[in-house]
Amino acid sequence: MQRKVEVACTIDLESTHDHFHAHVDLDGVEVDPGDEVLVHNTPTRIPFGTQRTYSSRATVQRASWLRRQFVKLTGGTELYELYDVGFEG
Repeated sequence: MQRKVEVACTIDLESTHDHFHAHVDLDGVEVDPGDEVLVHNTPTRIPFGTQRTYSSRATVQRASWLRRQFVKLTGGTELYELYDVGFEG
């Protein structure tokens, strides 16, 4: 099994009143628990009120069997850290 895989990807960025997101779709690769993805040549910002789509490349670093098991075991506990986020006026 290859430890690193480079693939094509599509980057969808939106910065509007309704949505603020960045999504990456990898072409032909399934990402498993513990894998790391590095997307190359991504823009750091887009003007407010726009939505853009870019084509780029990404490197997927496959996790070892031990790392994958550790992430599966501890993944649920790290989710609770997200509940501590708040926004103040």
